[in-house]
Amino acid sequence: MARIASAIKSRLPDTIRLAGTHAGNHPWKIQLVEHPGRKESSFFRAAKATVKKILDETSDEDLPYGPRPTGSEHWEMHHGGSLWVKGRDGWRMYRAKAGIEWSMQFCADPEKVDRLRLLAAELVDAFPLTLPALDALGYEEARELLRRPITDADGVEAWTDSLFNSCVPLNRGDHQGILPRTPGEHHYPWPVKGADYFRYSDFKLWVTLPDGTHGAVAPVGRRGSGDGRVRLLHAPEDSKAADTLAQAQELREMAVLPSDSPVALEAFELQIARADGTRHDGGPRRGGRRHA
Repeated sequence: MARIASAIKSRLPDTIRLAGTHAGNHPWKIQLVEHPGRKESSFFRAAKATVKKILDETSDEDLPYGPRPTGSEHWEMHHGGSLWVKGRDGWRMYRAKAGIEWSMQFCADPEKVDRLRLLAAELVDAFPLTLPALDALGYEEARELLRRPITDADGVEAWTDSLFNSCVPLNRGDHQGILPRTPGEHHYPWPVKGADYFRYSDFKLWVTLPDGTHGAVAPVGRRGSGDGRVRLLHAPEDSKAADTLAQAQELREMAVLPSDSPVALEAFELQIARADGTRHDGGPRRGGRRHA
């Protein structure tokens, strides 16, 4: 199978010139050490207990990142900037400007974290039902968290593990997954991973690249256009496509794979496989092969 870099290069404008490969002569090492014992803070325990009550009150269709776990599965709480508010129609979760991962608190500037607090407080003020509802759920610390300026590491810790940062509910795959099984937020860029929550169910966002690595693609045209090409959006750094993708982005061009490439065919395979000869949107398939 042709290398994906070559396949993409042959279809990009002549203005793109691949620079070849480069190797450094400065070896480096990463030391693996045992993870220090991490105890859940009282702030995190209180936040998790509260959000579980909120999720119990929330209908399946209103879950921010459903579906609801079943059997032995459970929600994992992601420190992703979880701004929970109560509106007339129930609980809603918005994402903050930035989420503070637990380890990231140790490089967090209290002044900058306080700006996140101010933005959260402004949002909660726009939903006056929120604080009384949190009081009723036993999360009375919400008022102090939103009103007390963050000036030191203790304040950063409290905010990091609070309901307003630490409680984005995700299943394990969406939280920590790695391809080829499931892409998780910790390993894949959010602008791409986020499409998992709104894409057509018969379009495969995550595909296998010809060099065996895994990347993400999007259709080039609207659904029903008949254009079966796909644009490469994400490739891991060890992929042969990574340099080409980076250069295309630098030149403000697209890295596009043709409609008959294995990558494009995989992306549309669920649509191609329809046995009744129609597209997902009801129209005839063009050539019986693919449709965007």
